[in-house]
Amino acid sequence: MADPFAVTNQAPPLRGVNFFTQDRALGDALRPYADLADDPGLHRIGAVAGSAEALSQALPANQNPPVLRTHDRYGNRIDEVEFHPSWHWLMERAVGFGLQAAPWTSDQPSPHLTRAAGFYVWSQVEPGHACPISMTYAAVPALRADERLAKEWIPQLASKEYDVRRLPAAEKTGVLAGMGMTEKQGGSDVRANLTTATPTGGDGEYQLNGHKWFCSAPQVDVFLVLAQAPDGLSCFVVPRVLADGNRNAFALQRLKDKLGNRSNASSEVEFHGTIGYRLGDEGAGVRTIIEMVAATRLDCVLGSAALQRRALVEALWHTRHRSAFGGLLADKPAMQNVLADLALESEAATALAMRLAAAVDSPLPEAAAFRRIGLPLAKFWVCKRTPFMAAEALECLGGNGFVEESGMPLLFRESPLNSIWEGSGNVNALDVLRALRRPESLEAWLLEVGAARGADDRLDTAVNDVLQALADVEGAEAGARRLAARMGLCVQASLLVRHSTPEVADAFVASRLAGDWGGVFGTLPRTTPFQTILDRTIG
Repeated sequence: MADPFAVTNQAPPLRGVNFFTQDRALGDALRPYADLADDPGLHRIGAVAGSAEALSQALPANQNPPVLRTHDRYGNRIDEVEFHPSWHWLMERAVGFGLQAAPWTSDQPSPHLTRAAGFYVWSQVEPGHACPISMTYAAVPALRADERLAKEWIPQLASKEYDVRRLPAAEKTGVLAGMGMTEKQGGSDVRANLTTATPTGGDGEYQLNGHKWFCSAPQVDVFLVLAQAPDGLSCFVVPRVLADGNRNAFALQRLKDKLGNRSNASSEVEFHGTIGYRLGDEGAGVRTIIEMVAATRLDCVLGSAALQRRALVEALWHTRHRSAFGGLLADKPAMQNVLADLALESEAATALAMRLAAAVDSPLPEAAAFRRIGLPLAKFWVCKRTPFMAAEALECLGGNGFVEESGMPLLFRESPLNSIWEGSGNVNALDVLRALRRPESLEAWLLEVGAARGADDRLDTAVNDVLQALADVEGAEAGARRLAARMGLCVQASLLVRHSTPEVADAFVASRLAGDWGGVFGTLPRTTPFQTILDRTIG
């Protein structure tokens, strides 16, 4: 008789998989804009990301969340956050790969697309530590509103050295950035902010008094903060340590106890005479910080696409090693339908994310117009789809996926995050409507979807349906989500029709733009070539 205590029919640990080279969907998404297939940096990120060592760091970082230390043993206020060693391991490598602000100072071709691919690959290891990486990346375009502040901070932000010492920025080998916008009474309505900024008489120097309900990455070196100056809501650069070595007044009240993103610290902070330096004109705070918001929205799309990809890989890995009812799960027609559907969702998200990243590299005005409408579209649709996908992928592992050690609960808890941060679903859907008030935004969308015109009648019909919906001016706000979803799907379909395989493009259009698709995974037409789609998903 078989040994009843033997461990059999369990998938081996996922390791030794290069997360870059074995992602054919990513390769197809990058190819139209840059030849990155042999990029040594991306090869290295992919190899490290899929290594046993890297994958072993994710759970400890999440199971040992950061701890707030407000005072030292003598009662002095220190306002520091302590992290598990796994967090620092992950951060050191992310910074070393240049995934924070390095692209802004790079002289290499397609630096933002290359960074986007690396960020997408590395975020599949553990998503929480991507927050300060993303904040640092996003701070740079906003800092360019002031030449003096840009010169002071950008070189340090772009450094590939991870330096956690609490010192003035000039004495460090590298710094990281965070953000403080929302308050208790306002949330997304940042114009309702009550934090005040009073000029000190120094060159652009102010004293801030008030609070922030969410302060991203409170352990970092510098923050972009909104506050009410005499002439209106303004943006300020707030360092943690002043140039003279004294700590800035930065009172951390508590860390948020969050659903997911548990490895990362999010805090409530109070300002009591805190020194800040005006960035941009008084009263232009939203216009100044919106550059940071746009960049973080891109990372929300990239992060969600990364979560989708990692969930897909876990589902495939398990079902290809798990037998049930006389054969491998991955060979069962019902499971193949689910897996192929998950693969379509992941590839479409990846294609749209990389298209937006490529637009950051382009100096052309039409690229800026596409970013203006493409970012809220993608932020709405890709981030909204991620929780559904994470849940379905978890189910592919059955009870094994419901256990913390599998890593799937980590992905599931993280999955709603990017749809909330930097503007929730309604905020982004309404931002799509605002973008459409500009003729160049609609033209940019039409150019993107129109590049595939004539290749698939179902896509052409969907585009025409969108144009008819735009005529409903009175019902625009109530229908904003439906419109944003349909416009996002059309862009994804256009990208897959042009740049992916015929099997992937046909299955995506058939399920998302035609037929009776209701958003439930595993309902592809039975004639779909499931295995052909899955064969290109991971080696």
